[in-house]
Parts: sequence; structure tokens; C-alpha cells
Amino acid sequence: MEKNIFARLIATALNLQEKAVANTLALLEEGCTIPFISRYRKERTGGLDEVQIAAISDRFDKLQEIQKRKETVVKTITDLGKLTPELQKRIDGCWDTTELEDIYLPYKPKRRTRAQVAREQGLEPLAKILMLQRERDPERAAERFVKGDVKDVEAALKGAQDIIAETISEDERSRQQLRNAFARQAFITSKVVKAKADSDEAAKYSDYFDWEEPLKRCSSHRLLAMRRGESEGILRISISPDDDEAVERLKRHYVYGNTPCGKLVAEAIDDGYKRLLKPAIETEFAALSKERADEEAIRVFAENLRQLLLGAPLGQKRVMGIDPGFRTGCKVVCLDAQGNLLHHDAIFPHPPVNKRTESAIAIQKMIQKYKIEAISIGNGTASRETNNFIKDVLAGRYNIDTKKQTETTQPQVFTVSEDGASVYSASKIAREEFPDEDVTVRGAVSIGRRLMDPLAELVKIDPKSIGVGQYQHDVDQAQLKHSLDQIVESCVNLVGVNLNTASQHLLMYVSGLGPTLAKNIVDYRRENGAFTSRAQLKKVPRLGPSAFQQCAGFLRIPDAKNPLDNSAVHPESYAVVEQMAKDQGCSVADLIKNKEKREAIDIKRYITDEIGIPTLTDIMQELEKPGRDPREQIEEFEFDKNVSTVDDLVEGMILPGIVTNITNFGVFVDIGVHQDGLIHISQMANRRIAHPTDVVKLHQHLRVRVIEVDRRRNRISLSLKGI
Repeated sequence: MEKNIFARLIATALNLQEKAVANTLALLEEGCTIPFISRYRKERTGGLDEVQIAAISDRFDKLQEIQKRKETVVKTITDLGKLTPELQKRIDGCWDTTELEDIYLPYKPKRRTRAQVAREQGLEPLAKILMLQRERDPERAAERFVKGDVKDVEAALKGAQDIIAETISEDERSRQQLRNAFARQAFITSKVVKAKADSDEAAKYSDYFDWEEPLKRCSSHRLLAMRRGESEGILRISISPDDDEAVERLKRHYVYGNTPCGKLVAEAIDDGYKRLLKPAIETEFAALSKERADEEAIRVFAENLRQLLLGAPLGQKRVMGIDPGFRTGCKVVCLDAQGNLLHHDAIFPHPPVNKRTESAIAIQKMIQKYKIEAISIGNGTASRETNNFIKDVLAGRYNIDTKKQTETTQPQVFTVSEDGASVYSASKIAREEFPDEDVTVRGAVSIGRRLMDPLAELVKIDPKSIGVGQYQHDVDQAQLKHSLDQIVESCVNLVGVNLNTASQHLLMYVSGLGPTLAKNIVDYRRENGAFTSRAQLKKVPRLGPSAFQQCAGFLRIPDAKNPLDNSAVHPESYAVVEQMAKDQGCSVADLIKNKEKREAIDIKRYITDEIGIPTLTDIMQELEKPGRDPREQIEEFEFDKNVSTVDDLVEGMILPGIVTNITNFGVFVDIGVHQDGLIHISQMANRRIAHPTDVVKLHQHLRVRVIEVDRRRNRISLSLKGI
């Protein structure tokens, strides 16, 4: 019954069909992963995509949390002996966290408040008398409560006002009324802590030393910047509506006229608003606004991560990876087509050492000896200089006696992001891969492999360290990890994984596997040689029928006897493809090769109780290009040769650049001067756009115009307008 309620609530919230939601929840409960459900269970979900399925899963988790909280609330109120049928009905029908906490608040155990003390002194009846506002002489009414710890009439009235203040502050109507005021008109204000105003660490928050704006218009990046300044003790942040108007609205509900009792109630409202109600709702809105900012920042980070992971791969080529540097030199590694380390060296072509000729000879020898097909250069310190040096070597600008390569065999040169390479090089994964090499070699290997297959290499690094986020260290870390893990899993399964070459770390993100089964697959592969069929997976220890069902469709075997083992066709559908081939009088391999035979197939003939048009359509698309990589082709890129430092920049210049990061307020672009420039969202198009991703994507090659160079703050402003 509870699951039916959940399905209905989720369907309503997400505007989806209730049956599709119910079936999706059932599949998730069976242990199916989001990629598997999205790809292979379209008939049951009505074709829901991964985003919708993830939203259903997240909503379901939240509803379960609310259900557990409701159970706690009911138990607490029951133990107090105050649970009525009406209250039980309200709690049962409540699925909003804020509303539930409002219902619970009057019964919630709390520290000993001023109102609680007054109640213990027997002043609650006096508070009720004052609230009714029928007594003409409240002091006379208070006289009979002067006893025990209540020393005089003034103390009795003060205690009664404390009860009124707390009662009104805990009333659902009062709280909702103030919430409406906060939502409608609250301002967020930021002030610098005077003692920190002149400190070096405060300089980056100078924009927020005296800042105020409507909370509902405060963007996520500004709010997170202010909250970071607050956590560092540099800023003081407050959120407030128009206090006078908010208090007056409360008084209209509770004060019935200009009577002596009415005045006492009004005073209690002033006190309750300032001391109890406003701080509570301000805390609530601070948390709510932070939660929304977190969600937006995580969404931006997740989209950037998706684009980065799905970056264009070079493929299996022999690659030279270079981690550039000045004083410490450039670490160079040579990798085979599978990414295995063949050789490493260090060269010193730049100041202060300046061994350019020796370095050029070393590079040329390595290119020839290891038959290098592409060169991958990290985009950090000395990247631009190293890129120019390598191109000079390839162009034959050094008098080298070694045999020069012809133009047709010259390696292509690429610049890749090295964000997170240092994190990887010091990680347990890197130590296990290269126990005998130091961190500089491991970092260069990572740079080389990123060119070959960004996805396979980047999954080894904590996504927070990849450098494409927006305040990623300030947001809810559990929520961030959950979202980023979903993105990594989605990307890995979208592309598919070569069962015979994938690392343990890449395999663990495949649907249905995880760390243990990934290790078992690698161990089995090491002991028994390469897999020749997907069916062999069933021989891997602890990989049972359920795990096989979840993972098989996402694992590829390029040279398998059955060509379907190198496709996204799931083994559970092999029989239908074999029947199609049989009906066309050919083998499955021939069916894949022969377009005419595929076009002759009427897929409606193959509909069964389990397989419908959506799955059959996917099968036909896969037979057209089995194992097709959905990622784009990689392109070479070259910075402007006349610009290498900020001092070379002139306003109005048109320069090539690469998008390195996307935020809500704009995009950062590497133009080859060791400092990324910013294209503010207002400079991205001649029309109003909702988000930078409407115009660009991560690592996109652009031509940008320089509109301002602030050398003092080392800031470069760029524009896409008029280009």
C-alpha cells in the first residue's frame, strides 16, 4: 500500500505516468541499476531516460526518510499521551518535511525554555486569559497567580507573555505566514567583519564587504561565495524580510484591539518574533537557500563532469605523454597502444637549464624508437613553451643527426587538461599500477592516457579534483558524491567497456559490478587469458545470474566469435537477432554487414511479451553500427603564436581558445597565457540565454575577443559577441 502511495506522489511531483513510476520502483527494488533500466527495460518504464529514473530513485529515498521521521514523530507524541485520531490523520497524510516539523514542534522535546519555566509555575491559564483579551484588568487577573516562585504581578504577567511568545512562534499559521514573507521579500545581507577587513585573505571577498540583494535573486555562486566567507570568519551574513510589516501581520491575527490585554499580547509577539520566530525561519531559509545553491552547483559540476568524461578519445595509438615544467624539467613517457609504460625520461629545454638541443635529440629518438603516433602535453606550467618546443622539433628546426620522420608519420600534438593528475599520481591506484615509479612518471602517464581515452583514465580520480566544479568543496559532500557517482556510472555504461583491456577501476563502474566483482574479473582475466565470449563471465567467482544480467550488455569483446558480444545488444536478446538472421537466410555477422537484409526485416514480427518495439528498435540501430563509440572525434588545436603572456594581450584581439570550465555566470577559456579568461554570460550571445551550456560545452574550441585586461587583479575578460 505504501509503495502505491509513493508511486502516486512521485508521479505527481515529476509529471510522469504512475504505472511507469511503479514499474521503475519495482525494478530498482529488484537491484537493477539506472543504466540497465534505462537501456534494457524501456517496455516496463515507458521509455524513461536515466535522468528521470534517477529523479524517481532520489524522490523515493526522500519519501522513505519522511516515512521514518513520521514514525518517530508518532511514537514521541504517543509516549506523551497526546496523539489524537485527528493528529494521526494529519501526520499520515503529510509528505512535506517542513509541514511535518511544524505539526511536531509543539510536542518536540526541547531544552528548558522561559515558557516551560512559566508553565511549571502554573502560569499557562493566565496566558490563555490574556490571549482571549476579554479581561479588562489583566493585573487584577494576574494577582491570583502570585505564589511560589512567582514573586509579584509583574513576574506573573511576564511569565504569561513568555508562554504566549512561544505559543505563537510554534503556531503553524504564524510560521507559514513568516515563511511567505521571507519567500516574497527577504534580503540577504553581507557585511565584513571589521577586524578582518584589511587582511590578505579577505581581499577575495571584497565584493561582499557591504552587499545586499533580494534572496530570491541571489545566484548560487554568489550565495556560496558569501557562505564560504562566513565560514572563514570574514563575513557576517543575515537574511531578513521587512520586520515591521511581518510583525504587524502577526498582530492582525492575534491582537483584537487596543485593550490592556491586547497590548500585553502585542508585546509578547514583538518578543517572540525577535527571539524565537524570526531566528527559526531565518535558519530555515539559510538552510533552504544553501540547499538550492548546492543543488545548482552540483548540477553544473555534474554536467561539466559528463562533458569531460565523454571527451573525444584518440583511441589506441602509441602516445608520448609530457608533464611540462621549467626548473624541474619536463617528464616524458612513452606508452604503447594499450597505454602500457614503455619508457620514461626527463628533458630540460626551458630556462634555467636551457638544454634545448639535447632535449630535441632525446624527443626525436623516442619518437622513432617507440613509433610514437601522438604527443599529449599537460596544460599546466610551461605547457605553451613545451608545445612550441615540440612543434619546433617536429618541424626540423634543430640540427639533429638522427633519421627524421616523414610528414606522413609525424605525430599529432595535443594539449590535455592535467587537473587531478597530481592527485592520481599520489593515489593508491597509481601506486598499485606503477609501484616502482615516482609520482612525476605516474602523472605523465596519466596525461598520455587521457589523450587515448579520457573516460578510462579520469574515472581513477576523485571527481572533485578534476577541476571543472563551482564551489565543489562548499556544497553538501554526500549529495555531491551521490550525483557525481551517478554521472560516472552513466558515462561508463553509455560508452561501454572493453572487457579485455579495462582496468579494475573502470570495471567497477559498470552496471551491476562494483569493486569486488571488478577485481574478480581482472584476476580471472590474468589467470585464464582474454575473454572470448560474454558467457565466460558466468565463470567469474561470485558473478551470479543477477550481476551477469546487469553488466553483460555494457561489456564489449572486440574479437569475439559472436559479433553481438561486441555490441550493446543484451545476451537476453541474442535469440531474437539469431531468428532475424535465420529468417533472412544468413548468419548474424552477415546481417550486420548487409544493409539490404537489415532493411528487409519487419521488427513487428518479433514482438513478444518481454520484447517490444523500443527494444527491437534499439537492436536494429546497434546492428547498423555495433559497438559504436558515442563520443566525438578528437581535433588538434593551436594557440595564437603571437600571444604567450598576459602582457601580449590587447583589447579587441580575436584569439583561439579552449573552454576549461563552465559556471552559472560564464565560462573560463584558456587562450594560452597561463591565465584563463572569463566570458561572462552577458557576453556569450546577442540574445538572452538561460545558461552558458546553451552556447558552449566543455573543451570546445572557440574564437574569442579580448574586451578587458585587468593586470592588477590578473583578470581577463572575453566575449563571443560579434565573432
